[in-house]
Amino acid sequence: MDQFKGQPRLPKFAVPKRYDIRLKPDLVEHRFAGSVAINLDIVAATSFIVLNAAELSVASDAVSFTKGDSSAVLKPSRVELFENDEILVLEFPEKIPIGLGVLTIQFEGILNDRMKGFYRSTYEYNGEKKTMAVTQFEPADARRCFPCWDEPACKATFRITLDVPSELVALSNMPVLEEITDGSLKTVSYQESPIMSTYLVAVVVGLFDYVEENTSDGVKVRVYCQVGKANQGQFALDVAVKTLELYKNYFATPYTLPKLDMIAIPDFAAGAMENYGLVTYRETALLYDDQHSAAANKQRVATVVAHELAHQWFGNLVTMEWWTHLWLNEGFATWVSYLATDSLFPGWQIWSQFLHESTEGLRLDGLAESHPIEVEINHACEIDEIFDAISYRKGASVIRMLQSYLGAECFQRSLASYIKKYACSNAKTEDLWAALEEGSGEPVNKLMTSWTKQKGYPVVSVKVNDQKMEFNQSQFLSSGAQGEGQWIVPVTLCCGTYDVRKSFLLHTKSDAHDVKEFTGSTDTSVNCWIKLNVDQAGFYRVKYDELLAARLRYAVEKQLLSSSDRFGVLDDSYALCMARQESLTSLINLMGSYREEDDYTVLSNLITISLKVERIAADAVPHLLDYFKQFFINLFQYSAERLGWDPKPGESHLDALLRGEILTALAVFGHDLTLDEASKRFQAFLENRNSPLLPPDIRKATYVAVMQRASKSNRAGYESLLKIYRETDLSQEKTRILGSLASSRDPDLILEALNFMLSSEVRSQDAVFGLAVTREGRDVAWAWLKENWEHLTKTYGSGFLITRFVSAAVSPFASFEKAKEVEDFFASHPMPSIARTLRQSLERVNINASWVQSVQKEDKLADAVTELAHRKY
Repeated sequence: MDQFKGQPRLPKFAVPKRYDIRLKPDLVEHRFAGSVAINLDIVAATSFIVLNAAELSVASDAVSFTKGDSSAVLKPSRVELFENDEILVLEFPEKIPIGLGVLTIQFEGILNDRMKGFYRSTYEYNGEKKTMAVTQFEPADARRCFPCWDEPACKATFRITLDVPSELVALSNMPVLEEITDGSLKTVSYQESPIMSTYLVAVVVGLFDYVEENTSDGVKVRVYCQVGKANQGQFALDVAVKTLELYKNYFATPYTLPKLDMIAIPDFAAGAMENYGLVTYRETALLYDDQHSAAANKQRVATVVAHELAHQWFGNLVTMEWWTHLWLNEGFATWVSYLATDSLFPGWQIWSQFLHESTEGLRLDGLAESHPIEVEINHACEIDEIFDAISYRKGASVIRMLQSYLGAECFQRSLASYIKKYACSNAKTEDLWAALEEGSGEPVNKLMTSWTKQKGYPVVSVKVNDQKMEFNQSQFLSSGAQGEGQWIVPVTLCCGTYDVRKSFLLHTKSDAHDVKEFTGSTDTSVNCWIKLNVDQAGFYRVKYDELLAARLRYAVEKQLLSSSDRFGVLDDSYALCMARQESLTSLINLMGSYREEDDYTVLSNLITISLKVERIAADAVPHLLDYFKQFFINLFQYSAERLGWDPKPGESHLDALLRGEILTALAVFGHDLTLDEASKRFQAFLENRNSPLLPPDIRKATYVAVMQRASKSNRAGYESLLKIYRETDLSQEKTRILGSLASSRDPDLILEALNFMLSSEVRSQDAVFGLAVTREGRDVAWAWLKENWEHLTKTYGSGFLITRFVSAAVSPFASFEKAKEVEDFFASHPMPSIARTLRQSLERVNINASWVQSVQKEDKLADAVTELAHRKY
């Protein structure tokens, strides 16, 4: 039996064709019993059957194999569960011949509280605490619910039967076939599913309300949620019905199931999960309350619903062959969710907001400890760590880059033929490239391999030298180190106007072109700004020589560039500054050019960068910190005054988003007028929860402002926030408060807030929101993490949530000594499933530390920041 241990994949002796699964959850004892009959095609004569199982108990007399052509029943001579490998090995006394047969297994398991496999979630009904049973199988946890071939390529059909308390709602992927009630129990059988992977099987049992609508071709769509919250499902329902229609046209293939259920689960580790026909969500990603949800919540619901529904085609109908190709699922669904949201809500300018996705991808991929989009997975325990900004955000960004290069129509046509060709089966990255290559006649495989098979991305340097424009590419690393990579870069550029765009592929390390070829003349006067990577469609950074950079700064100030390009100039400059290829002095001078900026996405990024620069300045030049804060307050004053505190009738969605972000930033920078106003409005809200003085869009800002002034000796604001937390049953309001509690400047109060995160009052999936500590809280948060490490590893196991704790507590530091201390701690507390995250977090600390050292050596910084702080806008 030992030959099967330590293998990344299951042996190929047997191929599952159909599962008949019966489950009986016990919601009081938190256990379940089950049986599965699996129709197998034995493709090689074997004495062994090896499949996945974990945390299940299987008695040796509870297994049998019936040969297809006879009634001969074989009993295994040995049944062994190897927990480390999560496999169940069955050894038979004689060889099973090639042909069909049925493997039957009875088993028992635990309804765990770790939000994976078959687990329990709690909710309140009529003031009483209740338990529901939920499944979460992606990436490799179906094996915790029933023995199976738990690999995406092992597709089969599923017939599911549930034995549950008769008063409860029981849902699965397919519509109910029959329901038989016998006293307090009912048996619900579901229609057989189409062919699909095990990770997409789903079951939910609990008490729910729902709202429903039908699509034009008769697909019944429902949103299920806790009893009494049905009206909060209406917005997601509208989005879902329209999105299904939209994708049917875009993919030229109708949705393949007769129904689509979407359900809000109180305890849920991820944002949502695309189970075929039964999509599960965190409450915050599905429910929207007109009274108490912010514009940001509305946008999140729309994009998450669009993302999960994209998977019904891209992931569920056509499935990746193995987890190496996870990015195909996630990158694509991320990209297409923006396409759908843009179509439904054109006023949201969602493609400009897509730049946030690209930036997140660029930030992670600028680390030496990044990984390629396609990453070899050798064991199930490695999969969780690649559900990250590379698979989702870089994946989506390179798809956008390719679509922009091939053209939207050609891209859509080729995708539709790819979906048709691989429907109901599995595909690899190369299969998608082949379809796009065939549809476009372009060398897609060659072009894209450089982006998916190697980690990192290039910085393209451009300078004008004697009527020649010279281009150079090298790998960009945030550490400032030299990387090895080389890419085929689709370079686009505009010179002085958007009317003429030029593009070429940069195949080599360097290239040169006549200026005249791009500008139409040899005049390189001040009006002739040059912008590479037009609208930031490419996944790379750009570094300009001093002359070109000065012209771009002028173009930003005069608003001659598109908002996407203003975003790009700023973001590239910030990244180059962090990598010590540009001074902080020149970055803050550039930031000063954005004082009249009014675009939401650009300002949102300007805020993010200001907060990061403030932290670096506090470590590097603490004597200048007040000047930095004053400069940033001045920078956001223009927008803050334009927006005010109160929503204006008929204002745009983007203004609503921006108001909250600007006010939060002003509060963090210690702007007294903002803190005073927040305090007044908070008092009014405490007296009357329906006060118009605290609409949802500015609540987070207000809560942060209140905590800025709270301390151990002045704790009224903190106590009041806890009171609101305890009184609300809206998840979005709870996470707003959790995200604000650690915004105090007092380490003692921060520790109290962190301890609250681990109390029974906070659902374990939500504790990570409370890790957003102020700079004064860094050491406290790290000490707290060490002290609670054992508790955290027990609570979160090896799931991806534990990685959030590590990166949140470690990444904010900026000293080499601290990096060493962190390294030493984890050396004596090793945990394989956080290894990649830990290396990335330590690299960030070292990058911060090097950046601090270089800022300390800048001689012009003090003059620049004092001048900017005194400048009145």
